[in-house]
Amino acid sequence: MKVGIFGGTFNPVHYGHLRAAEEVREKLRLDKILFIPSGKPPLKTREIASARHRYEMLRIAVKGNPFLELSDIECRKQGKSFTVNTLEALKNINLGTEFFFVLGIDAFLDIPHWWRPEQLVSMTDFIVISRPGLSFGAMRESPYLTSGIKLLRDVDRFRNVTNVIKLKTNRYAILLRLTPIGISSTEIRKCIRQGKSIKYLLPPEVHSYIITHKLYKKS
Repeated sequence: MKVGIFGGTFNPVHYGHLRAAEEVREKLRLDKILFIPSGKPPLKTREIASARHRYEMLRIAVKGNPFLELSDIECRKQGKSFTVNTLEALKNINLGTEFFFVLGIDAFLDIPHWWRPEQLVSMTDFIVISRPGLSFGAMRESPYLTSGIKLLRDVDRFRNVTNVIKLKTNRYAILLRLTPIGISSTEIRKCIRQGKSIKYLLPPEVHSYIITHKLYKKS
């Protein structure tokens, strides 16, 4: 079984997350996408709704899609969540499953600041997805690329849908161009604080949940 791991704060989940998951699964023929909302992310501390609320919003968002699943492996932890520990635990539980870690270009470039990054890059292959305003050429700054710089330029120039580049750990990064959807959780929270509409940015059931629980309002 091939499973894409889609981690993040999902603060809140929106249509950009859901469409990206759907396209990754379909284009790479994965069996499913596993959403893993972080419990206490080590690098983000401001404006984060509780793990319980973020998990519940994701549960509502993926309900009804048999190819999108949800795990509380990080939400139920007491301490901070580290990707390398989560992946290690998933591998031990799901023997025989091939995991791919899904993340954006910006997140891939940030990996050196994560907990035990060298081990993480040795444990899994990555699916690096396009983000509005960012080019795959930016990945040349990553310390985990030893070759393929020309390929990065070609992906941006010729707008190839997918390409594979080898990492220095002998793992691979699959570069995947997705439909550009310029929705961000940051902008959604900003709209809520300013009393602006967030209609059509996220599933209506998630919108209702935010209103019911008065999330992201000014304290």
